[in-house]
Amino acid sequence: MTLILMVVGLFALILINVPIAIALGVIAVIAIYLTQGPGMLLNTALVMYDGATNFPLLAIPMFILAGAIMNASGISQRLIALASAMLGFIRGGLAIVNIAASMFFAEISGSAVADVAAIGSILMPAMKKRGYPAAFAAAVTSSSATLAVIIPPSIPMILYGVMSNSSVVELFVAGIIPGVLGGTGMMAMSYWMARRHGWPVEDVFELGKLWRTFKEAVWALILPVIILGGIFGGLVTATEGGGLAVVAALFIGGLIYRELDWHFLKDAIIEGGIQTAVVMLLVAASALVGVYLTEQQVPQKLAAAILDLTDNRYAVLALLNIFFLVIGLFLHSAAAIILVVPIVMPLVNSIGIDPVHFGLVVTLNLGIGQQTPPVASVLITACTIAKANIWEVSKVNIYFISVLFAVLMMVTYLPMIPMSLVEYFYR
Repeated sequence: MTLILMVVGLFALILINVPIAIALGVIAVIAIYLTQGPGMLLNTALVMYDGATNFPLLAIPMFILAGAIMNASGISQRLIALASAMLGFIRGGLAIVNIAASMFFAEISGSAVADVAAIGSILMPAMKKRGYPAAFAAAVTSSSATLAVIIPPSIPMILYGVMSNSSVVELFVAGIIPGVLGGTGMMAMSYWMARRHGWPVEDVFELGKLWRTFKEAVWALILPVIILGGIFGGLVTATEGGGLAVVAALFIGGLIYRELDWHFLKDAIIEGGIQTAVVMLLVAASALVGVYLTEQQVPQKLAAAILDLTDNRYAVLALLNIFFLVIGLFLHSAAAIILVVPIVMPLVNSIGIDPVHFGLVVTLNLGIGQQTPPVASVLITACTIAKANIWEVSKVNIYFISVLFAVLMMVTYLPMIPMSLVEYFYR
């Protein structure tokens, strides 16, 4: 009953446009006051401070900043040029280039919104000029950007790791195969749609052009090798990898390519700071909610109630998938992870689901949520850049969402897909 009342109160505040972080804090304070008395409010500031100063969370602003530096220094453009030389000869090649570029960018930024801003602002106008419908250009850019929540380093995975006490490095490794499957599936879908609608081949394949663009992009290609190699090799933590990403991007963009746009970078840093502040405030408020719910044993009671219905692992996973898909319609991925994961983890642990496996299930569900209105943060960003109607884009985007859903089902019910590399390298 406590959980239901808190959820109702939370959504009531959200519906009157109270920011989610503030709404979480208000609900927690009211609940503590009514059930534990005013004396317990003395600990609220300390609980919120401890929640927001978790060391792994420092990786979030670092990866956001690394993505901003890529955008401001010509790194993104070189990656796009290389992808175009490799894949532009295929029918619908510009859409496939879009997906490939998003996968490259995801390996550095970890943010789907940053991916849309970087890739979309360059490729969506080019696609429209080449005769692709604006709705398709926005749909393929939006959905491929969501691969950033699966392909390491992923900001939602960092948040999940903190909330579930899971290994962030293992989560990153678990995301590699699902990310590749999602990208490959979207490329196949784009090719099928291009054949169906007669969209163009961009250019003939030229080995010389491929070699030139490769030489131009070779330093950009080194970036993910440095970052992910350091993390997976155990040389740096995920947080230190974020700092390494910033240093490497500054070195390559500023000293190698010498194209760093300081004015653009300043604006990007300010925007990244705002995004980080929003996430940290959410974390602080959720820590307060989490401590209260734990003291009231709400997660344990929820787990017991579901296990009374069924203890079948696959049935529980199906219920959790439905739950997270619905939550993803109304909450941003960071808010959903911070609010919901601590509540469901006792259930996940009690039926023997590996927390790393469940982390991929959660991030894929919330990645789909980034594409489904009314919230759909990534979809809205893509529609804004493409100047396309969100409902027209959504009609096309259903094809790419179906790819993400297929990957979700494979990850959910074939755990060897995300866990095989984790088992091989770390267990």
